[in-house]
Amino acid sequence: MGQLVHEHSTRIRTPRGVTYVARTYAQQQPEGTWIGWLEFTPTEGGAVLVTDRETTQPTLEMVAYWASGLEPVYLEGAFERARAVARN
Repeated sequence: MGQLVHEHSTRIRTPRGVTYVARTYAQQQPEGTWIGWLEFTPTEGGAVLVTDRETTQPTLEMVAYWASGLEPVYLEGAFERARAVARN
């Protein structure tokens, strides 16, 4: 179970008109580091798309810092990665 770290202001819109909210989550690993991933939730309901690990940081605060700097183009790429995970 992850901890919500950041909700991104960028919305992802598919060609079919479905809009997704992007959020970064984190979870502490047994060795003490934190992993972060992205979840994309459709605004009108439906299946949430989740990426695999996107980052590993030494602290939760560093995951939040990493997330705060993500540009829209990164989120678009992560969305495509999450769609690929969902297809497998």
